Amino acid sequence: MQKLNSSDEISILEHDLAELKKSNRLVDDNNNTSTILKTRLERLLKERELRKSLKSCNDQDVIVNSIVDDQNQIITPLKDNFPTQEELVKGLKVSKLINNESERQDRSPFKQRLLVVANRLPVSAVRKGDASWHLEVTVGGLVSALLGITDFEAKWIGWPGVTLRDEIGRKSLTEALAEKRCVPVFLDENLVNLYYNGYCNNILWPLFHYLGIPQEDSLATIWSFQSQFEAYKKANQLFADVVKEHYQDGDIVWCHDYHLMFLPKCLKEQNANIKVGWFLHTPFPSSEIYRTIPSRSELLIAVLAADVVGFHTYDYARHFVSACTRILGLEGTPEGVEDQGRLTRVAAFPIGIDSDRFVKAIQLPQVKNHIKEFHERFDGRKVMLGVDRLDMIKGIPQKLLAFEKFLEDNPNWQDKVVFVQIAVPTRTDVPEYQKLTCQVHEIVGRINGRFGTLTTVPIHHLDRSFDHHALCALYAITDVALITSLRDGMNLVSYEFVACQASKKGALILSEFAGAAQSLGAGAILVNPWNVTEVASAIAYALNMPSEEREKRHHHNYVHVTTHTSQDWAETFISELNDMVVEAQLRTTQIPPLLQTEHAIERYMRSNNRLLILGFNVTLTEPVNTDRRVDQFKEMESKLHPELKEPLKRLSNDPKTTVVVLSGSHRSVLDKNFDEYNIWLAAEHGVFVRTGNKKWLQNLAENIHMDWIESVKHVFEYFTERTPRSYFELRETSVVWNYKYADIEFGRLQAKDMLQHLWTGPISNASVEVVQGGRSVEVRAHGVTKGSGISGILGQVIHDKNMKDPIDYVLCVGHFLPKDEDIYTFFEPELPVATPTPTHSSLGSPGNGFSPNHSARRTGSGSGSRSGGYFVSASDSEDDDSNGKRSSSTTMDVHKGPSVLDLQGDNYFSCAVGRKRSTARYLLNSSADVVTLLKKLAD
Repeated sequence: MQKLNSSDEISILEHDLAELKKSNRLVDDNNNTSTILKTRLERLLKERELRKSLKSCNDQDVIVNSIVDDQNQIITPLKDNFPTQEELVKGLKVSKLINNESERQDRSPFKQRLLVVANRLPVSAVRKGDASWHLEVTVGGLVSALLGITDFEAKWIGWPGVTLRDEIGRKSLTEALAEKRCVPVFLDENLVNLYYNGYCNNILWPLFHYLGIPQEDSLATIWSFQSQFEAYKKANQLFADVVKEHYQDGDIVWCHDYHLMFLPKCLKEQNANIKVGWFLHTPFPSSEIYRTIPSRSELLIAVLAADVVGFHTYDYARHFVSACTRILGLEGTPEGVEDQGRLTRVAAFPIGIDSDRFVKAIQLPQVKNHIKEFHERFDGRKVMLGVDRLDMIKGIPQKLLAFEKFLEDNPNWQDKVVFVQIAVPTRTDVPEYQKLTCQVHEIVGRINGRFGTLTTVPIHHLDRSFDHHALCALYAITDVALITSLRDGMNLVSYEFVACQASKKGALILSEFAGAAQSLGAGAILVNPWNVTEVASAIAYALNMPSEEREKRHHHNYVHVTTHTSQDWAETFISELNDMVVEAQLRTTQIPPLLQTEHAIERYMRSNNRLLILGFNVTLTEPVNTDRRVDQFKEMESKLHPELKEPLKRLSNDPKTTVVVLSGSHRSVLDKNFDEYNIWLAAEHGVFVRTGNKKWLQNLAENIHMDWIESVKHVFEYFTERTPRSYFELRETSVVWNYKYADIEFGRLQAKDMLQHLWTGPISNASVEVVQGGRSVEVRAHGVTKGSGISGILGQVIHDKNMKDPIDYVLCVGHFLPKDEDIYTFFEPELPVATPTPTHSSLGSPGNGFSPNHSARRTGSGSGSRSGGYFVSASDSEDDDSNGKRSSSTTMDVHKGPSVLDLQGDNYFSCAVGRKRSTARYLLNSSADVVTLLKKLAD
């Protein structure tokens, strides 16, 4: 690696690194912040290269975090100089979030704090007395992967593996662990049994490894599952409480594995600004497997509270996104999972090892002594090696049977090869694992009895772990490593083997169901562990592999293992998490603030003539079950929320208040729900209006042709038949196809196919618009929107109620699609205009009661003002014909009569319900908030 010889070179590299981080976003020609600049992989790889160049100067004692001015004077940056909101939005100081961008006063690099939260601490604790403990570092996949992290000030939080009731023991253990930068989470014995042995290892672990959930044979078993889940949530909350005690502003909390799926939610509920990442070290099953778990929705929602969710492979990430889409009905994007404007980044972060630790170990005298000893022990024979936990998913019986098949098919190899299988015991008190141990021992005994001699045996099976030096030596002398996991998260044994093979260049046989297959697949021999014959053939091929091929395969794997280290893995994940925090802040600036109901009520009470415009579906209706298990036909019937019946009756009977329900539904639906109320109804986005005297009028231009609707209906019928659980609604001016109860992925494919049918056929020359909702496709007449219809409705309200006082308060609440959000902007103040500007509904026409000559002049207090006025006056002369249409029109003119709509000050409230990406001023989270608001207004 190139050395840095001058402060100028260091400064240039620092500048490049900062610029690279800033380039995560682009500013287009209109100075609008656009989406992600380049591929994250390209940016992160370049960032890592620059970091390594900066680190290389440490050998020369050069201060990498200093900046050199024009006079070559070292300037120490201030680590407390936090970025402003403007700088965050522009991305100018994202690099401040990375540890090597600042410097302490003692000139040691400032390190960002990393709180690593895992079920177990990386040490085992043995009590030696009342206040004395012996601590020893334990070996595991996560521990091995994180040993190489040096760029972050890491602190571990987890269960110490012992249950303590006495305060002296807890205090002394806490102090002993603090010396190793560990913080204990104390769990009582009953909680450990239900949470860890129960829900984690009895339900989640088998499910995630495709073994399925244990069968329920009695109600007691079902109750046990429920109590285990409650214990699981309680334990996760205890972890969150400990994190809260040790958290400092700017810390990153990195949660690990399936034991802590509820932790991100617990942490975000305590502090919404905390940076939370969650990483799964096991496989994540396909959505068809995952959906069998009873608590499926709760677990997914809890994980999605994290800013970044990481997996070993792309397949696992894809399965997670698919589960969120199919079970929760959320939107899956290339970036992750999106829920009402909030994005959880979901990506693959292949874990690595501290390869230098293994490469350097080969040169140690102790390891060389072990290598010499093994060479003498296995002299003249090829060595095959398997290193696994004695676990059901490691495929140990399968690999032993494959080795037996190999010896049977290749008798010439019987005395020339030895297979060393290290099987580290685990969960020895579980009956299933005891049965597996007996099964493995029986197979080993049979093979050794069949193919062994007085001096040699083909299999050396060891039920114990090896120390690091002996294991590295065993890796170094191995000719063929055999990894046959039936389902594995990553399997770092394959990485460790490759790192120790610089001299031997042995072959690697790897299960295609191990996560490492995606990383080392090009250099390894991939096998299906269930196919014993295939694995036996792979063994024969590996033992007879030409040296040139063996070297090429090893070189590919060696480069990957030594360049994708655990440090790179951690830095990539944390860099992604820092980026997502900034992106979340950018997104937050675009989300409307929550409505301050007290302010809206106070303005309401001070006004004299109020207009309430309310949506229907998701706004005034009963809440819908978010789980995918629904009664489709029951839910298709939109019903008014029962708690709104009394408040709406009182509001509609108030002479100072006019209530308009504006919906895309058919008028029969609105009649059914609001027949007893003195409420104005607008059906099909305002095309049909029911006045205060409960008479329906048509707000549709006579020159609009509807001859396309029959052919579109046939297309919708066809796709309804081929898409189970979908349905369509035929309205008078539109047709809607809905697939919210169907399989989400299949429904989207069908919707895409439907659009191609429509544009190339029935609507190719029709004056229509296609509106795509979250789970629907609607074809409606051109120009039909809620905003375009409200002007005619407003004129009719003014005329029928013979308003003398101007409307001085407007509340507009609804869950409207983006196309219909023009109703929000209809009442928004604009810049003052010199002459009256005509604004009429494209649906209005002479003879139907809504004049195309309706004009309104909007006045405002200035650019960007929230206050302003709408001055509209009306004169009319009209009679109803027998069909409910008007024989003459309502003419609205700014030059005649008093003003009838005058919104001065802050008397306009537009609220989007459950839709964070909106042009509305404010946000209400759900229909429950609408119920609360209307109740208070009615009181």
